[in-house]
Amino acid sequence: MFALDVAAHTGPWRLRHPAEKALLALGLLACAVALPPWPGAVLSGGTAAVLLFGPARVPPVVVLRAARVPLLFVATSTAPLLVTMPAPARLAVDPAGPALAAQTAGRAVAALTCLLLFSATTPLSDVLPRLHRLGIPPAVTEVAALTYRMVFLLVDSVRAVREAQAARLGFRTWRTAYASLAGQAGAVFVRAFSRARRLEEGLALRGYTGSLAVQVEPRRVSPPFVAATVGLLVAIVAATAVAGPRW
Repeated sequence: MFALDVAAHTGPWRLRHPAEKALLALGLLACAVALPPWPGAVLSGGTAAVLLFGPARVPPVVVLRAARVPLLFVATSTAPLLVTMPAPARLAVDPAGPALAAQTAGRAVAALTCLLLFSATTPLSDVLPRLHRLGIPPAVTEVAALTYRMVFLLVDSVRAVREAQAARLGFRTWRTAYASLAGQAGAVFVRAFSRARRLEEGLALRGYTGSLAVQVEPRRVSPPFVAATVGLLVAIVAATAVAGPRW
């Protein structure tokens, strides 16, 4: 399992109803997107970070490992906002660029933190079976569940092939490394295709009709948690309104 999934299955919020955590995380996400970057997005992202490392007790290493690729995307996306092109084939520093880049990066990082708050505390296995009650077609949730499962199978295949190549000194030089990577891509494709076909045959033999019945553990929504969440969101909106719109 990935470190984020391990944190979601073993964290102190594991037994809370997914709707509670969705209200909290998605409410903070809405505040980060809809409110002005300062102080709205900063308050939303900071609150999500405090909840992640505080009550949720998610290790900072796990959060940073999960956020490193999105943060790299944010950095590469906001860097072009710092420059402008006043003439063809000529670049210049945009005077309004730093403020615009900071606004965009702030919103993106705050939204990412809010999403990590939900994904690091809520296993996908708790969410997908409950989506039927919201009117989501079973085919959508089944495809999502199978894709989620196939991701782990693909990672296991890549790890197994890489370990086998490393044991045969396949990464000794740059030339052998390139050849090993090419062989790894072909081997992983074959293994993934074979496992997908076996999975399809297994479902067909079990009488798969388009949906899998999954027993969901009953959980009650906590009124104090919901009340605290609503109060927190109202406080962020009120603090932003009092501070006034910025940027």
